[in-house]
Amino acid sequence: MLLALDVGNSNTVLGLFHLPANADECPEMTAEWRITTTRAQTADEFSVQLRQLFSLRGIETDVVDGIIISSVVPPLDSMLRQVCERFFKVKPIFVEPGIKTGLPVLTDNPSEVGADRIVNCVAAFEKFGGPCIVVDLGTATTFDVVSKKGEFLGGAIAPGLGISADALFSRAARLTRVDVRKPAKIIGTSTTDNIQIGLYYGYIGLVDGILERMMAELGEETKTVATGGLAGLIAGGSKYIQQVDEMLTLNGLRILYERNHDRRRKRACNEAVKT
Repeated sequence: MLLALDVGNSNTVLGLFHLPANADECPEMTAEWRITTTRAQTADEFSVQLRQLFSLRGIETDVVDGIIISSVVPPLDSMLRQVCERFFKVKPIFVEPGIKTGLPVLTDNPSEVGADRIVNCVAAFEKFGGPCIVVDLGTATTFDVVSKKGEFLGGAIAPGLGISADALFSRAARLTRVDVRKPAKIIGTSTTDNIQIGLYYGYIGLVDGILERMMAELGEETKTVATGGLAGLIAGGSKYIQQVDEMLTLNGLRILYERNHDRRRKRACNEAVKT
């Protein structure tokens, strides 16, 4: 069993995969969890949390014999390594310079590209081919571009919807915090309506504006896929997001683990993984 961890600034997403010994058989995601990323958490505290998560699903922790981690929170890396080695008795693989990705990074400074962005692009190219744009709607919103040949060309980073909302509420004293969701109408008749319309459609305008310009440069055959905690909310109103895959990062981690353990599976299996 493989445990994949996607450690983000706001949330950590974990996925447990069963990897059949026969490379022609498809892997299966047997469990998935989303928890808050806690920067002050100790290795003992995180170990207890993992034990509870596994126990709630009726899964023994000793089934894990492989771990791969994508982290954009460097202060947590040493704690995560301790948990893997002491709790699971497994040496983890971190997505970092030096591992085999199969994704040439054609940017000015490849080492500064976030691990999660590399993982997303690996999964997107494996599943959809290229050219492809991955929109990851999390704490920040990233736009990552993969060429027709499977090269990471670069992208864009914008403040996430949550950050934008927080900035509005903190800087405008008379505006109250509201639930960010798709509004029922486009012309608001209350302050709450006005805020929800501005946040929702304003953010869709940001996403579609960037995608429109990127797709114009890449060509009409460009595929687009959204992932991240807000993917479902924003994709529903977007003109250019074609697919939503909330498990894209976890499946990308699984693909990278197999590439670094010389495990090869048919492409059809990658497309059939439970999402």
